[in-house]
Amino acid sequence: FIEAFSVFDKDGDAMITIEELDAFMVALDLKIIENELQGLISEADTDINGGTIDLSQFLNLLARKIRDTELEEGLIEAFKVFDKNLDGFISTNELRLVLSSYGEELSDEEIDKIILDADVNGDGQINYQKYVKGLITCLLYTSDAADDLLCVDLGGRRIIK
Repeated sequence: FIEAFSVFDKDGDAMITIEELDAFMVALDLKIIENELQGLISEADTDINGGTIDLSQFLNLLARKIRDTELEEGLIEAFKVFDKNLDGFISTNELRLVLSSYGEELSDEEIDKIILDADVNGDGQINYQKYVKGLITCLLYTSDAADDLLCVDLGGRRIIK
């Protein structure tokens, strides 16, 4: 990663700008929108270098992103338990089936509420990969001190509360 830092530090000032970080993320095939990039820079720039990060901050940022990726993969695997036909979605019937197999008998209204709360695109199912990605992003950019957590996706839909 130290070599990567040097490669993407185009102007050789030992600092990575948002543009240089974007080029690095593209090279890793990580698609990140500009406001997320700015969030990453702001989070990593602990000594307020005017929107740039040094090597140490860059390495800390990468370590956090790798840890978050592992968390994301773990959560996706956990959701797959509910996805009986492995299509990437959890339907009302799949949710009811798995919950009842664990002794959880919920009413139709309770099942519908769970689906509604986690349905990030309004199709009546849980796209758990999108839901987990939104959840991880929410947790990454939310203060630990937040008493009432409310995250929304780019479309303004609630992801978690």
